[in-house]
This record gives sequence, structure tokens and C-alpha cells, in this order.
Amino acid sequence: MARVTVEDCVDKVPNRFELVLLAAHRARSIANGSAITIDPDNDKNPVVALREIAERTIPPEDMRESLIHSIQKNVEVDEPEAAAAPSLPQERRSPVLGRDDQSSDTEVDVLTEEQLLRGLESMTPSEPSSNGAGGPRERGR
Repeated sequence: MARVTVEDCVDKVPNRFELVLLAAHRARSIANGSAITIDPDNDKNPVVALREIAERTIPPEDMRESLIHSIQKNVEVDEPEAAAAPSLPQERRSPVLGRDDQSSDTEVDVLTEEQLLRGLESMTPSEPSSNGAGGPRERGR
């Protein structure tokens, strides 16, 4: 088979810059395991991608959409409409965390610094660690 050149593909994708982008993206997707639509003939992935473009086995519009989707950082997700799913009555809804009524909170927990220190001291082990010769300060003596 004759070597594929850019001239074989320019009539399918007229913009050479876009052709390079599409072929590179397709070659990367082939390297990542995408199915090849032509006989590879021991060609490398960029050549296979150009041959696929030249033979129109993958429409350039599909490759363009795939490229755009791979570059996008914020993909818009279609949210369901409010009328699509009926909402539960108020008495059957579970409470939403972080949105309680502030006027009903009558007691606020306050922890002083001394109480925090006492709590931390009660958590420390009373026995010395079993590292051996008394820790890192004992090495130099």
C-alpha cells in the first residue's frame, strides 16, 4: 500500500492544523486501546490515524467532538428538571445537615484552651515509648 500523505487527508479535513490535531488525538486514543477501523499493516499509530482519516472509516466530525470533549475541563451535566421527579412531602424528608434553625439552638458548646489541654493530656500514654535507648537525645551522649 502506498504511504499516506497529508494530501490524501486534506480533502477530508481542509484545515491542516485541524488535521494534525485530529490525527494526533486519534493516534493517542489508539495507543490507549481504542479499536482500529482499518488493517494496521504494521504501521505506527499516527500513520494508522491518518489512513483512517483518508479512508473516512471514522467521520471527522466524531473525531472533532471527541477531541473537544477531551480538552474540556468543565463538562456540563444535564440536571433533571424539577417536574421530572416529584418531591417528597415535608414530613417524609430527612433533615438536611448544616441548615438547621439557628433560633432553636439555645446552648453553644464552648471549649476553653485549658479544657483542650487537659483533654489532650489525658490522651497521651503514661508509659515511655519502647524505642530502646531513651530516644534521639541519648544517641550523642
